[in-house]
Amino acid sequence: MAGQARGKVEINTEECKGCGLCVESCPPKCLELLPELNAYGVHPAHYTGERCTGCGICFYCCPEPGAIEVYRQAPAKAPVPPQPAQKGSEDAAAL
Repeated sequence: MAGQARGKVEINTEECKGCGLCVESCPPKCLELLPELNAYGVHPAHYTGERCTGCGICFYCCPEPGAIEVYRQAPAKAPVPPQPAQKGSEDAAAL
């Protein structure tokens, strides 16, 4: 899944138990287990920083509350071009 990320994942490595459910369930495969150990002595999950779609599957399959937060990025809005003034519009405001 190439392209710009549409979401962002934040993982609290001290809450993560290293089960790997989020890594296995992630459709774009943007999560991995770190080689370093956390305070629990397990390899916590880590967001690689790219390809996240913001689907939230990792959040829903995580058994540890508070370990994963998923944020969706709002799409950029196109600027609205100014409308040309219509003839007689200044009179309509006076009515």
